[in-house]
Amino acid sequence: MSKLLLGAVLAAGGTYTACVAGAKTLFNRTIPRQDTLRVNLDEMADMSKWEEYKKFMVPNREWLETQEMEHITIKARDGIELHADYFPAEEKSNKLVICNHGYTGRGMKDCSSISVFFHRIGYDCLIVDHRGHGNSGGDYIGFGILDRYDCKKWIEYIDKRFEKSKQILLYGVSMGGTTILMTSAFSDLSDSVKAIVADCAFTSPYEVFKHVLKKDYHLPPFPIMNISNSICRKKAGYSFDEYSTLDAVRETKVPILFIHGMDDNFVPLYMTKQNYEACQSEKDMMLVENAGHGAAYYENPPAYEEKIEEFTSKYIV
Repeated sequence: MSKLLLGAVLAAGGTYTACVAGAKTLFNRTIPRQDTLRVNLDEMADMSKWEEYKKFMVPNREWLETQEMEHITIKARDGIELHADYFPAEEKSNKLVICNHGYTGRGMKDCSSISVFFHRIGYDCLIVDHRGHGNSGGDYIGFGILDRYDCKKWIEYIDKRFEKSKQILLYGVSMGGTTILMTSAFSDLSDSVKAIVADCAFTSPYEVFKHVLKKDYHLPPFPIMNISNSICRKKAGYSFDEYSTLDAVRETKVPILFIHGMDDNFVPLYMTKQNYEACQSEKDMMLVENAGHGAAYYENPPAYEEKIEEFTSKYIV
């Protein structure tokens, strides 16, 4: 979110006109397709840590890019072309993970290291690009609310292609985590989906934007959020508050492992705790010390991998 938002409001003394300008800025800087993350990364995590993490991440991505890979495209329910990269396990497997990246990321960039881990323990990996990201189409980012329908489409594709022979794990980080939690509550969700691992998911775009407005700009959500919400509904086809992970986890029957970094300054830790408390299915939670946003895996790979194996082995065999 740009500091132009705060400037627009303050410059006009908080008038309604300034709020409209701020709301338009909020929408324009977050929802249309983005090439780079429009937030202050220095506030999200210690960037020196990310330089260390890259020593782990880059070799994994380079290795993954040398493996057998298939580019797959499907159509979303609204006709947008969705893209994913499929990496089969070295030996024939009945286990498949669908990996979902975060806001303004892309599958092969954000999910390469975790995919190497899943590949190592015998999973086929489907690494998706969300709408408005990477090689997928779409002019607007869905923030989980639209992406849950896309995720369901990928599940249906896997079921059809492999004649329901795959046990599916859904994995996601940040917006990807939000997407898979929202996906979990579809009443007609395939029973091939056996478990979910959601890392640093936010509860809804409305709540995460409201959090950023308050934390970084000391502004109340009204009327900026209301105006921006109306713009999003008109242009992108959804409202920030029309659905939440809390709605989903109260209804889901899929077992869920919730993960969050305890030093996350972007998506607050309390959102994962709220999700965990609201969840009515089998559940577990892992909180990772010293980990910023999206960094829980890289901060402690052995513990992270051990926890995922421990949890998923109960449901995927």
